[in-house]
Amino acid sequence: MVALKTSETDSYLRRPGHPVVLIFGPDAGLVGERADALIQASVDDANDPFSLVRLDGEDLTGNPYRLVEEANTVPLFGGRRAVHLKAGGRNILPAVEALLAAPSPDCRVVIEAGELRKTAPLRVICEKAKNAAAIACYADDASGLARLLDEELKNAGLSIMQDARAALMPFLGGDRQASRSEIRKLALYAHGRGEITIDDVFAIVADASDLALDDAVDAAFAGKPADVELHFKKARAAGTSPGTIMLAALRQTGLLHRLRLMVDAGASADQAINAARPPLHFRRRSLVETALTTWSSAKLLRVFTQLSDTLLESRRQSDLAEALTQRALVGIAQSARRRN
Repeated sequence: MVALKTSETDSYLRRPGHPVVLIFGPDAGLVGERADALIQASVDDANDPFSLVRLDGEDLTGNPYRLVEEANTVPLFGGRRAVHLKAGGRNILPAVEALLAAPSPDCRVVIEAGELRKTAPLRVICEKAKNAAAIACYADDASGLARLLDEELKNAGLSIMQDARAALMPFLGGDRQASRSEIRKLALYAHGRGEITIDDVFAIVADASDLALDDAVDAAFAGKPADVELHFKKARAAGTSPGTIMLAALRQTGLLHRLRLMVDAGASADQAINAARPPLHFRRRSLVETALTTWSSAKLLRVFTQLSDTLLESRRQSDLAEALTQRALVGIAQSARRRN
């Protein structure tokens, strides 16, 4: 039974030891990245169609033995050979069972699949077979993302300021290729300057509509009505719906209420903010801290009820949704300003 541990994967990809390797998991970017690495280690030229054959599940429909035939084909000009099979939504189990019964010693078959439960037949047979290995690909944790960031920045000859690193990390994760792409885009933007700053992060990585949405909500609870109107317009211009803005305001009310209860129990505002999940971006902390000193837990509960009523009304009168949402946020800001 060969189900590789996470700590074993990188070294295995450099020197693979089985004729059949299943790579699967919910992180499609990491699955693809590891499949490519395995192929590069298995053939002399991945662009040579005589060295690498690419198949998908559809190609095996009605002919499960095609995979065995491809794996055992002798290369026309010699050299190492591989087959890259993408399972897709097709049942490739019969083809893989036939392959495991008659693997080729001169060809590696790399099978790329999505998320598979422990009991999934394809995963079970590959994990149990002596001539196969199975590699699971899950989303990077914080330490994995930190290694990915450091690796890419080292290759680009760049460093990153601590506040910029803290601001960047929440934008990464979920998909390895997407994370790598964001880091490379940021590195290209900062090329020639040596160090990445927090302004670089928010200029390149952060989505404009998300930033405007956060800014509008934070400004409301911090008592800044003019800023609410400005960022509300930016969010709408970026295509954010009034309903999405209202839901963001409701989530923020719930977060502030939880943090306010921590403050009431004896924590400092800074300690409460550090405990927020998901973590707050660095640039939002000062406004959230202002909100925590402005609003009591009881008043936040009343605001939550008011926002819920406004959301319901905006759904009943969709033509007035934008005006109702903006008025609600500006009203919160004006009330907060009176308390400051």
